[in-house]
Amino acid sequence: MLSVEPTAIPAVKIITPKKHGDHRGFFSEVYNRAAMAEAGIDLVFVQDNHSLSGPVGTLRGLHFQSPPFAQDKLVRVTRGRILDIAVDIRASSPSFGRHVAVELSAENWRQLLVPVGFAHGFVTLEPDTEVLYKVSAPYGPANDHGLAFDDPALGIDWRLPLGDLVLSDKDQRHPRLSDLPRYFD
Repeated sequence: MLSVEPTAIPAVKIITPKKHGDHRGFFSEVYNRAAMAEAGIDLVFVQDNHSLSGPVGTLRGLHFQSPPFAQDKLVRVTRGRILDIAVDIRASSPSFGRHVAVELSAENWRQLLVPVGFAHGFVTLEPDTEVLYKVSAPYGPANDHGLAFDDPALGIDWRLPLGDLVLSDKDQRHPRLSDLPRYFD
């Protein structure tokens, strides 16, 4: 019922649920815990989050939570299109500091699995984009952290001029990778 594709960083996966369509529209089982476990992804999600971003170029991230509130995320788009980014911040990982960039849209029906130990963010590529994502731990305000979206060491191509991006004040003040405490070994 679903397809699981590897990315350049094996822990990050692209998941595409099957879509059944006819003259009425479509039906899709977008999440099934048993099917995910059968595909080797045995996670328990405890919360669903939903965001709406009006302008093209809205950037949310790069965010993560530290233990004991570290989160796996399963991200999908129900309206519009995003460039979704996962940055490996596991200090002992051979891919530390590298990232995966995947376009998710309502049209391509892909989802991105962002595991614990990764900073996550996205930029909207269409107006009025809605993103839904499941998380494996609740929000912990004291464990809420971020990574600078524009850190040159990360080499992220956000596909839009940095001066055109729309960010929260908080997201403009995150530390660079070299200044980030080692939350994950």
